[in-house]
Amino acid sequence: MKYYIIAGEASGDLHGANLMKALMKQDPQAEIRFWGGDRMAAVGGTPVRHIRDLAYMGFVEVTAHLRTIEANIRFCKQDILQNNPDVCVFIDYPGFNLGIAKFTHQQGFKNVYYISPQVWAWKKGRLKAMRRDLDVLCYILPSERDFFAHASMPQAQYVGHPLLDEVERYRLEASNTSHTDSSDTRPVVALLPGSRKQELQRMLPPMLLLASHHPEYQFQIAGMQLLGESFYRQVMDRCGLHPDNVEVLLDQTYPILSHSFAAVVCSGTATLETAIFRVPQMVCYKANAVSVAIARRLVKIKYISLVNIISDAPVVKELIQSDFSIDTLESEFNNITIDNDYRQQMLLGYDKVIDLLGNRGASERTAQIVAQTALTKKNISKK
Repeated sequence: MKYYIIAGEASGDLHGANLMKALMKQDPQAEIRFWGGDRMAAVGGTPVRHIRDLAYMGFVEVTAHLRTIEANIRFCKQDILQNNPDVCVFIDYPGFNLGIAKFTHQQGFKNVYYISPQVWAWKKGRLKAMRRDLDVLCYILPSERDFFAHASMPQAQYVGHPLLDEVERYRLEASNTSHTDSSDTRPVVALLPGSRKQELQRMLPPMLLLASHHPEYQFQIAGMQLLGESFYRQVMDRCGLHPDNVEVLLDQTYPILSHSFAAVVCSGTATLETAIFRVPQMVCYKANAVSVAIARRLVKIKYISLVNIISDAPVVKELIQSDFSIDTLESEFNNITIDNDYRQQMLLGYDKVIDLLGNRGASERTAQIVAQTALTKKNISKK
């Protein structure tokens, strides 16, 4: 079977890689063409576009890159027509993927969407197009079950959250690997400033300032190889902060979290990863003021972090926009590092979140759905 997979962000690259591995087990003859990153490329298949050229977030940022985005859309449509896949698989990245799904549906292709857009939070108008254009919608949050049941979407299927499998896989591999003890005995604080350049440029400087105030800890930045260590150094140079107790480690998020005492995390998938590793955290986010003003008019949710959204409770503190200041960072940092009762209460909240995520095996379940959908297309085409 021929599969065309589109992931546009770092988290999509991670989940796409695991889906590809599962697909290749389901279908040893699988031909996979994909938009993704280094993780997907390491699995195999044929890469088309890299996520470093795709990840734009925020109304202002997207508008500034409209010409590039439109060119990618035109190319993607042509590439799909030329390669004629048995099924198209869309991983999150809704601003781009839902538009392509409309086109592929019109052209008669089968569509599977993996990791549903958060239509329960905003843009519920997308539901009509999703009902029309998607053959299967695989959602990963248990809280979405009731929403899709009431939204009359029979093609929506709950597959579980793939991060459970990814973290378990890392733990198993790490348990079979020898470790070198560091001479630095100070507790580790993980800094996860985001995966996009725009996020990093806003998030990292306050985190560095916090680190400079706390020489009693060693701070490890979970950097990304696709951005390169030089980019992180450039951000440090611009803000004039090079604390001696900070180091950048590329593509080492899980090793960092596995031995961290606390974490400062940019809102996104990383908040849930941090919770699964049971590391007390504070969640931060700061974006373009215009983008945030627009989003606040459109988005109707109480929380921005996945940890709080899944539990429907303020398990972790969220420092957003003006609340993301050195004073609030200091105050919450003391809570998650010094106040043992506060830390234990957060860990109990994590236990509830992990329990709500359900069983492991999301990638395998999704691969079964994708392979079966491709087979349906192949059977139809033979008639």
